[in-house]
Amino acid sequence: MAYVVATKPGRFEVRESASTASGPRSRTLASFRELTPEVVAKIRVRADKPPTAEELTRSALKAGAPVRGPELDQIAREALRRMANGERPDPMLRRLLLDALTDEDRSDRPADPEARISDAARAATQWIGVGAEERGNTLRELLDLADALPVRLRPHEIGFPRLKSA
Repeated sequence: MAYVVATKPGRFEVRESASTASGPRSRTLASFRELTPEVVAKIRVRADKPPTAEELTRSALKAGAPVRGPELDQIAREALRRMANGERPDPMLRRLLLDALTDEDRSDRPADPEARISDAARAATQWIGVGAEERGNTLRELLDLADALPVRLRPHEIGFPRLKSA
């Protein structure tokens, strides 16, 4: 069974207890300042009975340890901090963000057709911030796929079976 304990100020350890002939013993699986996915992976490798990430998170929060949230949350915090300092995203990125953050079933989407995001723009959001090299590789793969498709030559005249009248 793994559990989290506070050690020095700002430091935490994940320990695992085991029963031995001499009585219960514990061993340290990892030491950390903030519980991150890397720390969780290290703990799961070293543990005899690997705990789930949810169990480790619960135990860390119970011990008062800081837990790093998803990377997207960190990016959102950074974006909010920068906007609070006066920076503004590109207007199209702003509209795409608003579109992505509003639920499709809700009626708070803009009624103005000019303010709506096209399906093509929505589909292109996965390519925002992707480097030219990765875009080029993807284009090459797509062209290779198109080259691999069989070509069926059609005759000049398409023959239909003759219709017989009764």
